[in-house]
Amino acid sequence: MDSLTEFDSFVRTRTPALLRSAYLLTGDQHLAEDLVQSALARTHRSWNRLHRTGNAEAYTRKTMYHLQVSWWRRRRVPESMPGDLPEPRGGGSVSDHAQQTSLRLTLKSALLKLSPKQRAVLVLRFFEDRTEAETADLLGVTVGTVKSQTARSLAKLRAVAPELAELYVLEGSTR
Repeated sequence: MDSLTEFDSFVRTRTPALLRSAYLLTGDQHLAEDLVQSALARTHRSWNRLHRTGNAEAYTRKTMYHLQVSWWRRRRVPESMPGDLPEPRGGGSVSDHAQQTSLRLTLKSALLKLSPKQRAVLVLRFFEDRTEAETADLLGVTVGTVKSQTARSLAKLRAVAPELAELYVLEGSTR
């Protein structure tokens, strides 16, 4: 398999997962697509080195997080989440469509009440299942900042959406 075919395969197989993470970081489907596209363009430039070492996805994700932090620093625009949350593959634990829709709307509303940085910490810690050290490294902050942002974010989510308390995200992690 040549390098171009391998990169094409990587893009086809990993883009849905990258888009889900990007959506949670940006809060907008179009911005998420732009973020993934920008990260994949940078990955393509380093593809030969990354593919040999097996670090292509890690590099792409780290690039996404760094690009998003850079975009936050450059522009301060009011945020909105007009799109729908992407559907996870294989369904979910919620079987009732009305209950699932209600849960999505509640989660969307609660996430809108967090700052972009707080949302990024929660995405990395609980959606991406990263350690505090990995999250700090990816965001370019200290582990203490990750800990304090996680605590503040979860406290705010608990206050604004107590009905989400049964979700794993609000139960926390000991990592």
